[in-house]
Amino acid sequence: MRILMTTDTIGGVWTFTEELARGLLARGCAICLVSIGDPPTQSRLQWCDQMRSQWKDRFRYERIAAPLEWMSNNQDAYDAAASSLLHFAKDFDADLIHSNQFCFGALPLDVPKIVTAHSDVFSWAQACRGETLHPSDWLLRYTALVTRGMTGANSIVAPTYWMANSLAANFPLSNQPSVIPNGRTLPASPISARKYQAVTAGRLWDEAKNISLLARVHCSTPLLIAGESKYDGAAIGPLPDNLTMLGALDPPELFTLFRNSALYICTSRYEPFGLAPLEAALCGCAVLAYDIPSLREVWQEAALYFDSAESLASLISQLESDPHLLAAAQQRSSARAHLFSAERMVDSYYDFFQQALAPREDAAYAA
Repeated sequence: MRILMTTDTIGGVWTFTEELARGLLARGCAICLVSIGDPPTQSRLQWCDQMRSQWKDRFRYERIAAPLEWMSNNQDAYDAAASSLLHFAKDFDADLIHSNQFCFGALPLDVPKIVTAHSDVFSWAQACRGETLHPSDWLLRYTALVTRGMTGANSIVAPTYWMANSLAANFPLSNQPSVIPNGRTLPASPISARKYQAVTAGRLWDEAKNISLLARVHCSTPLLIAGESKYDGAAIGPLPDNLTMLGALDPPELFTLFRNSALYICTSRYEPFGLAPLEAALCGCAVLAYDIPSLREVWQEAALYFDSAESLASLISQLESDPHLLAAAQQRSSARAHLFSAERMVDSYYDFFQQALAPREDAAYAA
């Protein structure tokens, strides 16, 4: 199976595609990975070099400097990338397109096109602001790009049922999206001394992450925050001195931080899945999650939930005063996290892609 896969370099989409591409390569597939938008970090380029070295001509990486469909300059999100993607697909002899942007479901290619929907701005606005977005040229372009892409795709995949239902509520879909949960597997690491400190990580500039809630948490426990504080005109406001800002960390640094910490706090009020809490739980942290339906779906009873700064502070205090309660919370989060393995995710996508190709193979056989 030869797959052209698009990705971007912001947030968890790259992490998702890295796990998926690596797993599919191990199952015999060939991958042409194309990133859209900002250039990847040096560590991501090094990963691409490793894949090329390991898999030779079965792995290829390309980059297109086009805006993403949700960005303010989204008028070129499709047109600036489409011709290059069509060229790559033909040159790579792709059997299937797997796009992690909505709009490329509209590519005029006679192969199955699968779109994974990681988030969308309508459900984001409803969760973050409790209202619909005001009409604008940008929003009209975004809506047209997304609708056209999902209409052109053969199938839509979402990481949670919550995300699938949100798409169905906000866009005219002919079929309900399929659900394949994200997965993550981390390299083994020596057990380190764990401090009673709480950490959170992510795109701090995105109001969906709700980082400002931590500014109202009154507790003596160190609260550490990792991630970029601004991007493309968006930025997090000033935060009080009780919060330690660590800046953006490379994955190895972030995983070391998780392994040294007792708690991971997921403050997000919009989180269609959430890779950071999954990674933290795999590193042994107890997950404390803002009480929203998507996080309830992912974590069920394996996380402790809060709905305010006061209830979060109370949880932190309870866990600090009761080592047995803390250990039990960490064990529940870890056990749940291990269900969302990369292997399970890759197997699900591999089977899904095979099913998408099966009708074409049957038709070719009949002919």
